[in-house]
Amino acid sequence: MKKQFLSVSLVAALTFGAAGTTTTALATPSSSPVHHVPSTDKQIVKRIDVDKIYKNIEYLSQTPRVAGTDSEYKAVQFIKKQFESYGYKADIDEFSFLSYTDPNLVELSVDGFDEEIQANHLTYSVNGDLSGEVVYAGLGTKEELEKADVTGKIALIQRGSFTFAEKVLNAAEKGAAGIILFNNADGELNGTLGGANDQYIPSVTITKKDGEALLEKLNAGVKLAASLKIEGAHTGEKTSYNVVATKKATKNIKAKKSDIIYITGHHDSVAGAPGANDDASGTSVTLELARALKNLPTDTELRFVTFGAEENGLLGSQNYVENLSDDEIKRTIANFNLDMVGSKDAGDLVILTNDGELNLVTELAQASSTRLNGEPTPYGQGGRSDHVSFAEAGIPAALFIHSPSEPWYHTPDDSIDKISKEKLQDVAGIVGTAVYDQAKIEAKEPNPNHKKGEKVKAPHLFDEKEIR
Repeated sequence: MKKQFLSVSLVAALTFGAAGTTTTALATPSSSPVHHVPSTDKQIVKRIDVDKIYKNIEYLSQTPRVAGTDSEYKAVQFIKKQFESYGYKADIDEFSFLSYTDPNLVELSVDGFDEEIQANHLTYSVNGDLSGEVVYAGLGTKEELEKADVTGKIALIQRGSFTFAEKVLNAAEKGAAGIILFNNADGELNGTLGGANDQYIPSVTITKKDGEALLEKLNAGVKLAASLKIEGAHTGEKTSYNVVATKKATKNIKAKKSDIIYITGHHDSVAGAPGANDDASGTSVTLELARALKNLPTDTELRFVTFGAEENGLLGSQNYVENLSDDEIKRTIANFNLDMVGSKDAGDLVILTNDGELNLVTELAQASSTRLNGEPTPYGQGGRSDHVSFAEAGIPAALFIHSPSEPWYHTPDDSIDKISKEKLQDVAGIVGTAVYDQAKIEAKEPNPNHKKGEKVKAPHLFDEKEIR
């Protein structure tokens, strides 16, 4: 979601959604603003080696890094060694979590439907082997399910408006035996129910094309019966890890304890996806900024953290923030969170805050992008990444990400060949100069000449309610 820079003094409207949606035209300046790049910014940008970022992504994305697996632990050891090679003492924090093992069999067959249907599952879908009449229940509201009379039947439900978990629980409450969820956009439907729940019923996902074909049959009065089978799904306790490296404030600069700034990303990926962009890109930019900033004098403590189990519901960052002391939370002034920052096929860079409001992170980053690129990066509201854990603790936090998302998000095609060095360089430069602008000795506030403009609606990567 990168690189469409908007002047904050302009009124611009953007309409965004998942991959494939349209974007309205942006207001553009009548002339390009004149900008000056300070020597400190040039110093940071010069220190950033995009080839190192790319090589780290290449290593991390050799295989999926699902939280709680050997491949995640291998990635964690690599990240720790990289931090140590830059002169840091890196710590690995373990935490336990309930982990979902994907089923080894997902099958769906529909009598009276000639074409083969490829079914998928949602994370936390439960096992089952059942058959029943297929009935359409719209978006899966309680009212629609009541009218459809789904008791003992398989409900055909469309994605949209509210979470997958709510749809499944609504159907279960009305007595449905199982659910077929179909997409509201082209492509496969991947998602999660957000966590284990004894009330869930077997649920599979299918494409928009297949769902609309089934619906067409039902609307024509054709009675459809389906058989649905899910085997091998399992929920149990596993261990994941956070990796932490700290650059203390330069000694003897301040008598009191220093402020703290976090630069973060998550190192885990979803099953079946190498996770080059999601989120080996954010992890690798975090590593490179740790290297680039290591020997610079600062009056602020910098902490670089890669989190585990983000894909399981932000578990690593939640665990980490919950274990910070009151003093650490009070001293933490910013979290720059990097998630999916290198895709060739995604849109422009945006900065998303949990509440959609400006904070210190957005102001610093908009000021730095203005200095480097002539215009500030747009911002807006968005959750579903690790900045949420910091924001909920009262810490100014923001997510750096591109929008709209690439079409191969959460798929086996999230590979190194889809990564753009130009985008990596741009994000690393904006975040690195923003952090150093605040952390360098005697720098206390963002540029006072940086004006707060009218809020520019920034894109949402996905309908976050449907993803988590």
